[in-house]
Amino acid sequence: MSRILLWTVTLGGLVLGGCGACSKQRGEAAPTPSSAPPPVQRTPNAFEVAEVVYEGKLSPGWDDWGWGTHDLKPGQPANIQFSGFGGLILHHEVLPSKFGGFSFRFKAPEAWGDFLQVSLQYQQVDETKLPPVKVQPKDIAPLPDGWREVYLPWAQLNPNGSPFDRIQIHAYKSVPDQMVSLDKIVLTRGWASANAAPDGPAKPVKVMVDCSGQARPINPMIYGMAGEYEANHAGAFRLGGNPTSRWNWELGVWNVGADWFFENTKASVKIHDLIVNAANYGTKVAVTVPMIGWVSKDDSSAGFPVSKHGPQRNRDQYRAEAGDGFEGDGKEVRPGPPTQTSVAAPPELIGKWIADLRRMTRDKGKGVEVYFLDNEPNLWSSTHRDVHPDPMTYDELLDRSIRYGTAIRKADPEGKIAGPAEWGWTAYFYSAKDTAKGLIPHVDQLAHGGTPLIPWYLRKLAAHEKKTGTKILDMLDVHYYPQGNGIWGNNGATDRETSARRLRATRSLWDPKYIDESWINDKVRLIPRLQEWVQENYPGLGTSLGEWNFGAEEHISGGMAVAESLGRFGQGGLTAAFYWVHPPKNSPAFYAFKAYRNYDGKGAKFQDLSIPTQVPAEDVSAFASRSQDGTKITVVLLNQDFDNQIDVTLDVARCGLVSSKRSFFYTEGSNGLLERPAPKGGTPTSPDRLANFSFAVVELTVKKGADIK
Repeated sequence: MSRILLWTVTLGGLVLGGCGACSKQRGEAAPTPSSAPPPVQRTPNAFEVAEVVYEGKLSPGWDDWGWGTHDLKPGQPANIQFSGFGGLILHHEVLPSKFGGFSFRFKAPEAWGDFLQVSLQYQQVDETKLPPVKVQPKDIAPLPDGWREVYLPWAQLNPNGSPFDRIQIHAYKSVPDQMVSLDKIVLTRGWASANAAPDGPAKPVKVMVDCSGQARPINPMIYGMAGEYEANHAGAFRLGGNPTSRWNWELGVWNVGADWFFENTKASVKIHDLIVNAANYGTKVAVTVPMIGWVSKDDSSAGFPVSKHGPQRNRDQYRAEAGDGFEGDGKEVRPGPPTQTSVAAPPELIGKWIADLRRMTRDKGKGVEVYFLDNEPNLWSSTHRDVHPDPMTYDELLDRSIRYGTAIRKADPEGKIAGPAEWGWTAYFYSAKDTAKGLIPHVDQLAHGGTPLIPWYLRKLAAHEKKTGTKILDMLDVHYYPQGNGIWGNNGATDRETSARRLRATRSLWDPKYIDESWINDKVRLIPRLQEWVQENYPGLGTSLGEWNFGAEEHISGGMAVAESLGRFGQGGLTAAFYWVHPPKNSPAFYAFKAYRNYDGKGAKFQDLSIPTQVPAEDVSAFASRSQDGTKITVVLLNQDFDNQIDVTLDVARCGLVSSKRSFFYTEGSNGLLERPAPKGGTPTSPDRLANFSFAVVELTVKKGADIK
C-alpha cells in the first residue's frame, strides 16, 4: 500500500563471524608432504571491494574478538597461531546479506596443506543457515613471496541470505604453533570483470525465440516508478501515495494521514517543476488527482489536535499538538470537522487546477500523460479518517469517479485517466463498507447484485460513456503487493525459503495454475484477470499497476522478482506499471531495472516488441524482444535454480542469421551488469553460462529472416 513519499537512509549493522567454532574439536595430525600431483588452484581474479575488514589495521567499525593467540599491530599483517584449532573472530554491527564473496590473503607453510575454515556467525543462527566452509585448493590463488589469496563465493558462506555480525577464520585440523600472517581481509561486491564464465558443471537449456510468432508492442510506461526516475531510466514517473489524496496544488501542501499523525506538511515536490523536469528528461508523468473532496489548508494543522481531542495513545514528539487519533485504550477518537485541516476541493476546483497546469505545460509539449483518480479510496476511512471517517461504498466510488473524471476530461482532453487505484486483492471485489466488519455478509456487494466491485465499476462507467458521450476512464488501475508472510514490507526476509516464495509469488501476476501462498489462497492471475474484466465490461481500456513491489530490493531474490515481473508486464501486455518507490542505487533490484532500460550503461534497452519464447525448464525464464526492423533481438534470462548453473543456448533460427552478440550478467553481489566477452573460439550462437540464482541480458544483431511478422 502507498506510504508517504519520504526518502530516508537506514544504516544497518554489519557483523562478521560468531563463536560457533570456538569450541575446540579433535582433528587430524599435522600433514606431511606428499608426492602426489598438486591439486588445481584458481588464478587471481579482479573483484570489487565492498568492505575492508583488515588491511594493515582493522577498519572503523570492526572489532577484534579473539580467540587464538594473535597480534594485530597497526601497519602490519595480522599474525595468528592456528595451533590447537585456534583462529580469529572479527566483529561488526549487524550487516545484511548483500555481498558477492569473502577474500583474504594468508602466508603459511605449504607443508601444512589445507587447514583453514571460514564461517559467518549471527546470534543463535546455526550451521545449517551459516555453514562453515573449508578452504580448498580451488579457492586459493598463489601470489608472490609465499602469499596466497582465498576467495569464497557468498552463496557458500551464506546460502540463506542471513544477516551476520562476525567473520570467523580458524583451523579445522591440528597444525604447529607457528604464526600465520593474514592481510587484505575484505568483503567483495563480486567480480569487477566477467572475462570468464563461472567454473564447474552446468545443465544445458535450449530456449527457442520465435520471431515468426505474434509480436506485441511493449509500452515503456511498464517501466515506471514513483521516485528517482533519472537514475533508473524509468519509462514513466508517478507521483502518488497517501499524501496526494489531500494535495493542495496551489499552496504546495498536503496531509500525510495515518502514516504520520494526520499532519499537514509542505509537499515534497512542486507539480509544475516535476512535469517540466521529467519532460526534459524524456520521462512521461502520471499524477494523482485528489477526489476525496478536501485538500490541506496549510502546512501546520493536524487532524486530531490534542488541545481539542484530549490525550491520545501517541503523539508526534516533534509536534506535540498532533495526536494519533486513538484513545489510550485503542478506541478511535471521533474526528472533528474536516475544516480543522482542510478546505473543500470540489470537482470544479480540481478542473481549474488541471486547466491551469495544462496551459503551463501541455501547450509547451510537456503535459501530464496520466491522471490517477486519487489513491486507494477503499482505505480512506483508515488513512484519512479525519476527513472521511465513513467507509467507501460502491455508489460513492462511482459518483466521485464520474464527477472528478468529468472535470479532468474537460480540463485536459488529451490526458489519460486511470482508476480506481485500489490497494489490493479484497478491494478488487468489495467496498470498504463490505470489509469494515469482515467480509460476511458483504452487504454492499449484495446490494449491487453480488457483482465484484471492479467489474461493476467498469460496467457502470461504460454505460455512462454510452449515455453521455464522456469517457471517464482510459485505464483500469489497481495496486499489487504480495501478501505472503515476510515477502514484502520492511524490506522483506531473505532466507532461502522466503526468497523462493518471493520469486514464486510473481506467478500471481500471470500463472493460471498458481495458487497464491498467502491468506488469499486463490488463483490471482492478475494481468489476465484485469484484461478479462476490461473485455467483459468496458472493452478498449488499458490495464495498469499503479503500485507494485516484491520486497528485499537489496537482496538477489528481490532483484530476481523485479526482473521476472518486468518481463511478465511486457509479455502480458500491460499498459503501465509503477514500482513503489524506486530501487536503491546499485541494489539487485536497481540492476534488474537496468536489464530492461540501460543494460550496457550507454542506453541499450529491451526492444519495443515482445516476442514468444519456448523454455523447457521450469526454473528458467526467458523474455524476448525485437526491434521494429527485426535486426536487434534482446533476451532477458533468469536462472531461478538456487544450486545449479545453466548453459543457455538461444535458438533464433526463426529470427535470422546472427552476426554479433553481447552478453551481460548479474549475480549476487556483482558491481553491475557485467559484460562477458565471447570465449576464445566461441561464436555468436555459443551458449551463455548463468550462475545459480542470477539473471542476464543477451543482445543479438541479426540479418532479418523472411518469415518475421
